[in-house]
Amino acid sequence: MRRRLTIAIVAVVIGTLFLTTAGSLLLVHRAGTSTAGTETTHEAATVAQLLTQGSLAADVGVGARVRAARLLAALRVVGSYDFFQPVGLTPSGQFVSLPAPLTPAILNPAALQNGQTLSGNVGLVVFAAVPVALTVRQRNNLGIAQRDVAVLLAIRTVRDPVNGLSYFLLVAGGALLVAALVASGLARRISDPLVRAVTTTGQLAGGDLTARVPVSTHDYPELTELAEAINTMGDSLSRSQNMERQFLLSVSHELRTPLTSIIGYADAVADGTTEDVAGANAVIGAEARRLGRLLQDLLDLARLDSKKFSFDVRPVDCAEAARATAAAFRPEAQTLGLTLVTAVPAEGGLWVDADPDRLSQIVANLTENAFKHAESQVVVGAGVVGSSIAIWVLDDGPGIAAQDLPHVFERHFTSDRVASRRLGSGLGLAIVAELAAAMKAVVAAESPVADGRGTRMTIWLQPSPGGRVA
Repeated sequence: MRRRLTIAIVAVVIGTLFLTTAGSLLLVHRAGTSTAGTETTHEAATVAQLLTQGSLAADVGVGARVRAARLLAALRVVGSYDFFQPVGLTPSGQFVSLPAPLTPAILNPAALQNGQTLSGNVGLVVFAAVPVALTVRQRNNLGIAQRDVAVLLAIRTVRDPVNGLSYFLLVAGGALLVAALVASGLARRISDPLVRAVTTTGQLAGGDLTARVPVSTHDYPELTELAEAINTMGDSLSRSQNMERQFLLSVSHELRTPLTSIIGYADAVADGTTEDVAGANAVIGAEARRLGRLLQDLLDLARLDSKKFSFDVRPVDCAEAARATAAAFRPEAQTLGLTLVTAVPAEGGLWVDADPDRLSQIVANLTENAFKHAESQVVVGAGVVGSSIAIWVLDDGPGIAAQDLPHVFERHFTSDRVASRRLGSGLGLAIVAELAAAMKAVVAAESPVADGRGTRMTIWLQPSPGGRVA
């Protein structure tokens, strides 16, 4: 990449130098011929005026002709003229002789006979043609005096700008050398961070999540941002891998515990080593149900990920949903020695647009989570809070550590807080967050609630436009 970038930059410089040199030579050529043409025309016109004055003015005598002859000789030397003298032009429009590279086709005899001055160039040869009346001949039969007409030709060769091409080439060589050095340094400064980034991403793709892109203070800000973004991605992947590993360990432990109990009691019943068959069957049934809940939670998460979780959204009374879900947990609360309190309006009327089954599942998961940590009481409530309708579940447990609070709804998160009762699968809060987001609701955790203890889990829903709010 570095070589291609260097070649590309040098090629651009070469193209620029070529166009600049060609354009400069063209402009110098045009400027040289234009300036030389103007000077030649002016000087030829001045000499022609002197020649005319010497021919027509009788009182001048030969003085004007002498001055003109001297001026012609001086201009040939000082002006570096190739040719500077009169050329005869017959009345029929024929030149007596023309110096190369001029030809009658280039000059216009008729225009010269009419007194017009002509100028131009043939390549690098600049010329000016000025008509001059040298003598007065006798009058013709019409009584009109006739003059012999000559043409003063001034020819000079303009310096070829190509002669200065060596200077341009010298300057271009120096510019190319500087451009090559700059291009090499620039290519290295751009390509090196990109090569490091490509190498690191390849390592990350190969499974080495510890790979990071080295960042240099000399890198361009955009390339530094790219390296930092890749490093942030690596940190996220590493963190996700660790959380997934912990999640799998947790799930495998959750699966192993009920399976161990089921296998142990089943073997005891089969071998006849237990006298409390009914109690063993009860334990087997409870652990089987626990295992079923874990598998159902895993299936729910898979369906949510694949967007195959079905929703039947319609107006639902949150008060009735909270009351019915809490009632289903009363036997379990009594078994655990907990008091389950329902705090919902007696008349109901807390209408929202939601899936009733999924809303009940959210409340059930929040209640089950509260059972795991409550010491004596769990409260399931619903009501109007501001412009929203809220359902909350409150427990009087030890609460959630401040550093853990933002992560309680993450799928692979595990907390190191005090030991809890082993109920459910440990995936309930992740499912709550997924279901709430799918129904455009917001779920939040608050801890501590009072006296440095307790946790409140709340789901916020928008009132149904077609329902009514008590």
